Amino acid sequence: YILDCTHPAEDKILDPAEFATFLNEKVKVSGKTGNLGNNVIITKENNNVSLTTDIPISKRYLKYLAKKYLKKQNLRDWLRVVASNKNSFELRYFQVDNTEEDEE
Repeated sequence: YILDCTHPAEDKILDPAEFATFLNEKVKVSGKTGNLGNNVIITKENNNVSLTTDIPISKRYLKYLAKKYLKKQNLRDWLRVVASNKNSFELRYFQVDNTEEDEE
């Protein structure tokens, strides 16, 4: 799986290395955190965080952990986690419409 942090990382809002560290600490294998071993490998490549696994890990679980990280960093109000294709997520900004100002 690939978690694309390009937009927030370019704006210096989010640090992909810190996000990768968070995932290393929080991903559960066989019901235990910190039990990654050789089954799960989490790496940072440019502005992406890559997760390679030999055992099945649900995509929903990774989305849950990404949301948990955003909440911990107080970024949940500005960023959302969107599936860009079958094996990747992207952190995007919420679309803000300024229609209220135009109506006045």
